[in-house]
Amino acid sequence: MVNVFSKNNCMQCKMVKKYLDEHGIAYVEHNIENEPEYRDYVVSLGYKAVPVVETAAGESFYGFRPDQLKALA
Repeated sequence: MVNVFSKNNCMQCKMVKKYLDEHGIAYVEHNIENEPEYRDYVVSLGYKAVPVVETAAGESFYGFRPDQLKALA
């Protein structure tokens, strides 16, 4: 399962979720504005912005990265 950390009105967040949906990749979304407890977690991963994608293996990356997203399929 993939975790996607996002926020409202974030175009890159929408693009990540659209890519995952179109490629049948299961994910759980955590909106840091609606669930502020995840904000500190994202910072603890070393990121200051979203989207952040965390893989089942515990690896993570920032932004809309089709190359990285493709590897999840």
